[in-house]
Amino acid sequence: MKKETSKHDNIGEDGMRPEYDFASMTGGVRGKYYRAYRAGHTVNIHHEDGTVETRYFTLEDGAVMLEPDVLQYFPNSEAVNKALRCLIPIVSEHTHTPVKA
Repeated sequence: MKKETSKHDNIGEDGMRPEYDFASMTGGVRGKYYRAYRAGHTVNIHHEDGTVETRYFTLEDGAVMLEPDVLQYFPNSEAVNKALRCLIPIVSEHTHTPVKA
């Protein structure tokens, strides 16, 4: 008896289906809205009754967004805080005041 194939069987090594591989498409720009998204963005939610709800999203105070290459090494807040605490004594040796954002 021959096994039926499904879309789920056709997943590449990177875990992505071929129909979602946009790398070969022309005209696309990676990170086109990256800076604008980090600065904050607006989402309009259209309800069935015709009303529109607008929500504004920004990073909360104290929140940081890690770049993908850094995220590989520091996958969560605990790992980031641990690494930064190791740097505090080094920074303190070179300056007498805490670094402010």
